[in-house]
Amino acid sequence: TVLNRRVTGARRFAAQSWSLPRIKAAAKKHNGTVNDIFLAMCGGAMRRYLETLDALPAEPLVAQVPVSLRSADQAEGGGNAITTVQVSLATHIASPLGRLVAIQESMQAVKTRLGEMQKSDIDAYTVMTNMPLSLGQVTGLSGRVSPMFNLVISNVPGPPVPLYLCGARIEALYPLGPVFHGAGLNLTVLSNAGQLHVGAIACRESVPDTDALVQRFPAELATLKAAVAARDLTLPLRRRRGRKPAPAPEA
Repeated sequence: TVLNRRVTGARRFAAQSWSLPRIKAAAKKHNGTVNDIFLAMCGGAMRRYLETLDALPAEPLVAQVPVSLRSADQAEGGGNAITTVQVSLATHIASPLGRLVAIQESMQAVKTRLGEMQKSDIDAYTVMTNMPLSLGQVTGLSGRVSPMFNLVISNVPGPPVPLYLCGARIEALYPLGPVFHGAGLNLTVLSNAGQLHVGAIACRESVPDTDALVQRFPAELATLKAAVAARDLTLPLRRRRGRKPAPAPEA
């Protein structure tokens, strides 16, 4: 795709912030996670952005997504234990709800596969799945052959409390992820004190208008919420209230 060329030294950067409770509310409505909603927003925004460039591929975009292998209690001890997985963004699906379901299924398949692996298997899996990228950068093939993924998307949990610098409260933390040959776009979101802050950085040749891409995120979130509301309205009143339908009268 246009995202998977050789990169130059020029960059485009755009940033945006959202309410974390709002994202969590959308995730609850869809029986998903914050990461599911963020990936769906990325998938929808990428689909519409590439449509404007007449560059939307027939096959779905695939994101390289870092995932943590540590549980919440293990994370308190510090250190990292991560691997990277490939997740479909379902950009070939026009329906927002259909796209979200496909993304959730793709992510669940990855989680199931990792859950069945031993630690040594995961270590080997991590090395093998990242080897094509590493070799491509060394040999110069990256950006010239078909990649394993199209872009990098990261969701980094940050501190839930406000941070301060020299007594001044930090209002936002916009992350900057890596951009390299064959993957000219990185979308990273960082949470802090009830906010999600996304930083989008790209090679200027691959994504000439990064701000136009990021500006599509709020509309994608609103579309997901509207789709849920429309779906709920189609349910019978008794089901919407959580009641079972009354039994049919006996003949």
